[in-house]
Amino acid sequence: MTFSVSQSLPLSYKHILFDIDFQHVFPELFLTLVGIMLVIYGVVFTTASQKNYPVLVLNITWLVLLSLVYTFILLVHNPVHQGVMLYHTYVFDDFTTFLKGLILFSSFFSVYMAVAYTHDETLNAFESLILLVFCVISMFFLVSSADFITFYLALELQSLCFYVLAAMKRNSEFSTEAGLKYFLLGAFSSGLLLFGCSLIYGFTGVTNFLELAKIFSGGTQDILLSSVSLPACELGMTFLLVGLLFKMAAAPFHMWSPDVYEGSPTSITAFFMITPKAAIFGVFLRLFFEGFYDFFASWQTLVILSSLSSLIIGSLAALSQSKIKRFLAYSSIGHVGYLLAGVACGTIEGIQAVLIYLVVYIVMNINMFALLLCSVRPQAHGGTSRMKYLTDLSFLAKTNPLLALTLTVTMFSMAGIPPLAGFYSKAYIFFATLSSGLYALSVFGVLASVVSCFYYIRVVKIMYFEKPESWCSYMQIPKENAVTLAVSLWFILFFMMYPSPLHLITHKVSLFLCS
Repeated sequence: MTFSVSQSLPLSYKHILFDIDFQHVFPELFLTLVGIMLVIYGVVFTTASQKNYPVLVLNITWLVLLSLVYTFILLVHNPVHQGVMLYHTYVFDDFTTFLKGLILFSSFFSVYMAVAYTHDETLNAFESLILLVFCVISMFFLVSSADFITFYLALELQSLCFYVLAAMKRNSEFSTEAGLKYFLLGAFSSGLLLFGCSLIYGFTGVTNFLELAKIFSGGTQDILLSSVSLPACELGMTFLLVGLLFKMAAAPFHMWSPDVYEGSPTSITAFFMITPKAAIFGVFLRLFFEGFYDFFASWQTLVILSSLSSLIIGSLAALSQSKIKRFLAYSSIGHVGYLLAGVACGTIEGIQAVLIYLVVYIVMNINMFALLLCSVRPQAHGGTSRMKYLTDLSFLAKTNPLLALTLTVTMFSMAGIPPLAGFYSKAYIFFATLSSGLYALSVFGVLASVVSCFYYIRVVKIMYFEKPESWCSYMQIPKENAVTLAVSLWFILFFMMYPSPLHLITHKVSLFLCS
C-alpha cells in the first residue's frame, strides 16, 4: 500500500491519505449496506402473496438493533484512530469516535424501548426503522465533516429522513401537520446554511474548515487586505450559526420544535429529542472551534444571546404547558441553553462541560421516554391508552409506586438537584462559564435552574398529591422498557459516586479538538 503525507494540515492528526480510504470507514459502509439490504428484505417479503404479506416491523427492529451493536464493535476496533481522508473532507479522531459512540448508544435505546409501542400502535411501516438507520449514517458523516460540502450533504440527508419520520403516522392529521411544519421550517434553515456556505466560499475560494482557519488567522494576506472580504465572511458565519441554531431548536429559532414533537409519533419524538443533538453540537464545535475561532468575539456574542433566550423561553414557557410532549419540548429548549453556555466559554473546560451535559441529557431523556412509551389501562369512559397530559400522571404513586419513584428521580435530576447526575452536569457548565468570566450568563443559568425546579417538581406533585378525574394505571411494563428504565436510573442515581471515567474521556476528547 502506498501513501503520501499531507503537508497542508496540522500535525495534530496523522494526515495520511491512503489510496483506499474506504477501508477506514467500515462503520459507515456497514450501516449503509445494512440499510440497503433491509430495504430489499422488506420490499420482497411484504409483497409476497405466498408468505401472506407478512408484517416485518418486529423482525426489522431486531435486525436494526443488532446492526447498531455490530457498528459499535467496528467503531471501537477501527485500526486507524485518527486521520483525514477522502480529499480532506472527512476526519476521524477521538472526538468523532466519542460522538459516534454516543449516537449509537442513544439510537439503540430509542429503538429498543419503542418495540412494544410500535406493536401496540400498529405502526406497520418497516420503512421508519430503515430511515432511522440512514439518520444514524448521516449523523456519522456529519460529525466527521471537515468540509462544507460533506457537512451540507450529511445535514440534508438527516433532515430529509426527519421530515418523513415526523409524518410517518399517515392516519393522524397531527403527524401530517408536524411533518409539513418540519419540512417548511427545515428547508428555510437549510437555505440559510447554504447561503452562508456560498458567501464564505465566494470570498475565500475554499470550503475546508482547516483551510479557513489558516486564512482567517493570517496565513493568506490577500483576504486581510480587503475591506469587504472579512465582513462578508463574518456575515456568512452568522448565517451558518443561525441555521445550526434552527437545527438544534435553540431560541429564538425554536418555534418549530413544540409542534413537531407533539404531532410526531411518540417513538419518533423520543428519537428527535435524544439522538440528533449529539451530532449537531459535534459539528457545531468542530466548525466554530476549528474554522471560525478567529471570529470568536462575534460568534460568542450571538451564542450567549441564544443561550439566554433559550434559558428564559424554555423555563417560562414550560410553566404553562399541560401536554407532556410540549412540556418536554420546552424543557429541551432550556437544556439547549445550558449547552450553548458551555460553547460560549470557548475553552477546553467549556467543551468538556458540553460533552458531559450531552451524555447526562441523553440518559435522562431515555429514562423519561421509556416510561412514556408504556401503555396505560383506561379505568373510565373516555380514557386513553397513552399518557398525553400531565394530569394523566395523577396519583401514579398509588397505582404504580415504583414508576412514580423512577420518574421523580428523573425530574429531580433534570432540575439539577444533588446528588443526581443532572446536578453534576449543570454544575460543571457553571464552573466553565465562571472560569471564562461569563458571570451574567452563570447567574441567568442558576435562576433558570431555580425556575425549572418549579415545573419539574410540579410533575412530582401531580403524581403524589393530585386526585385524578379519571383513574388510569400503567399496564405491565414491557421488558425492553423495564431494562431501559433500570439502566438509565442506575446511571442517574450513582453517576456522581464515580464520575472519573466520563470526566477523563471527555477531557481527552476536548484536548484533541483544541489541539
